Amino acid sequence: MFVNIAAYHFTPIDDPGALSGHLHGLAEAGGLRGTVLVAAEGINLFLAGTAAAIDGFLDGLRADPRFAAIGVKYSHSRTQPFARLKVKLKREIIAFRREDASPLEGRAPTVAPAELARWLDQGHDDRGRPVVMLDTRNREEVGHGSFANALTLPIDNFTDLPQALAPHRDALADATVVSFCTGGIRCEKAALWMRATGMDNVLQLDGGILGYFEQVGGTHYDGRCFVFDERVALDPALRPLVDGAMDARADDGARDAA
Repeated sequence: MFVNIAAYHFTPIDDPGALSGHLHGLAEAGGLRGTVLVAAEGINLFLAGTAAAIDGFLDGLRADPRFAAIGVKYSHSRTQPFARLKVKLKREIIAFRREDASPLEGRAPTVAPAELARWLDQGHDDRGRPVVMLDTRNREEVGHGSFANALTLPIDNFTDLPQALAPHRDALADATVVSFCTGGIRCEKAALWMRATGMDNVLQLDGGILGYFEQVGGTHYDGRCFVFDERVALDPALRPLVDGAMDARADDGARDAA
């Protein structure tokens, strides 16, 4: 059984090249496969390996005070979902190209999965405002599943979100908008950008869909969550849609999103 982890953490990195080399060594020492993205704003990773190897990697990562508090989402598979290990240097750990969306200046307000589920159960937040779930993922991902009645956008890249959201901004003014994505990184940047551009009614789902599945399960969610490896998608019990032999489609490792 392989342990799969997804994690990201925003923190200033003065020497991304040195950090990428260190993380490559940690992952390679444990025979891990997957993708690690490193930028001046932090790290974003998808890795799989044995439980002992994953624990060793995380121990080494958390020994660095900058990553001591990194949050990690776990799932399991019978087979290794990545073909190789890749560590990449990037300008951003998820490309958005908006200067007013940096979590290094402080996070957007969050809503915890259990609290969100309670709001959705009762049909409004604790102030009586309707809750609109805003999917910040692309249309391929949405095709595998999303929150019931979520606002989805016809985008192929995260950088397309601002333009696609523009026609909906006025209609969202009287709601509590909860942005969400796979693991939290895109909805975090999106929430910051929306708040910086006047939408002070936006929260981010802490931990994204995978964190919601871990803590709440599938209530109010229809379908599966697309992931960026050979498993294709996970159901609310974090079981993979595909858990078979590797093939060449996995050769590029995880795509650069979460």
